[in-house]
Amino acid sequence: MGLAVQVGQLADLVENDEEGADWFRKVLAGLNAVLAEHKLPPHTEPEKLPPLDDRTPIGSYSYSYLHHLRRVAAHVMQDPDWIAKPLAESEDPAADPVVDEESAMMASHLLCHSDCEGFYLPIDFKEIIVDDNGDLIPGGILGSSFTLMKELIVIAPALKIQIANGELSNDDAKKINAEIDQEGPLWIEKAVWISLFEAARLSIQHQTAICFA
Repeated sequence: MGLAVQVGQLADLVENDEEGADWFRKVLAGLNAVLAEHKLPPHTEPEKLPPLDDRTPIGSYSYSYLHHLRRVAAHVMQDPDWIAKPLAESEDPAADPVVDEESAMMASHLLCHSDCEGFYLPIDFKEIIVDDNGDLIPGGILGSSFTLMKELIVIAPALKIQIANGELSNDDAKKINAEIDQEGPLWIEKAVWISLFEAARLSIQHQTAICFA
């Protein structure tokens, strides 16, 4: 079992699994009810999309990989000039006290989200949304694709990822993918980073939800 970060899920289900599409529509109805409670606009998920130019090299990865990137994010939140270094194999990124400290603030859309299910929507809001009812948001917390993107851009320098005007060039994406393929330094952190960056980019561009599954 592992985490798959997906966009365009309803469009895919409409084409390949109508029963699954009906289930997805019901989930979206619940999310929109929560959005209304927070005085935010509803999300209308597209049921048809063009081919998506996803530059992510890995379709899914271990749930534990997510904690490697969250550790980087937490340290950058405390020290914007912090530069990531590879962890020893014996070190657990989730055990870093800085991650606990920053997660407790309930301010980061990257840190405060389920590891295995849930959504980021292409709606720009700052505060994460917690499901007070306990049955409307899969994973219990709803994030914003826009805020996730902003957080990923902030932590990019700590991974020595080049971002220009909020964009990752194709050449730099290829460079990251080569480092991942060769399992170079910080390859796990970079694999998660680019998977989330691409999901956020496509989510915003095509107005489609990011789904953790």
